[in-house]
Amino acid sequence: MLFRSSAAICGALIALAISVAVARAETRGVHASAVVDAASGDAVVGRASMYNPFKPGKEEGGPSTASGERYDPSVWAAAIKTSLRQKFGGVLFGVRPKFALVEAVGKKVIVKINDVGPLRPGRIIDFNERTMRHFDPSLERGVIDDVKVSPLAGDYWTPGPVS
Repeated sequence: MLFRSSAAICGALIALAISVAVARAETRGVHASAVVDAASGDAVVGRASMYNPFKPGKEEGGPSTASGERYDPSVWAAAIKTSLRQKFGGVLFGVRPKFALVEAVGKKVIVKINDVGPLRPGRIIDFNERTMRHFDPSLERGVIDDVKVSPLAGDYWTPGPVS
């Protein structure tokens, strides 16, 4: 009995340590100068909105993204306008997704571009729920103006806030 209790306590401590490490990693973010240096090509400026195929709406896509990944509202991801597909590395099924630096309302975040879509006029990017909450915590705006999206060189970025 004592062994089982000790094992349970040990497991709980390990789980707590992992969750603290993950929380610290997310709040630390990536240093801004390193990201700005890696921004490749010209930035695209326009409007951003949010998409979630699991919420009702006639214009929402299915749960699979253009890269073949399943839509996940809890990661840092976005869908780029179809006409910008090549600028952001193709976004093709089975190909590793590309990354972009997104700047708006005084905040910066690295997102994984894993989907494309025929967005409404003036919109260049659709955020998943987590990314949209970064820029609009209450989700009341619906659309964010003057969003700057810059493709990032390389394939191994860690998505999340940039400090």
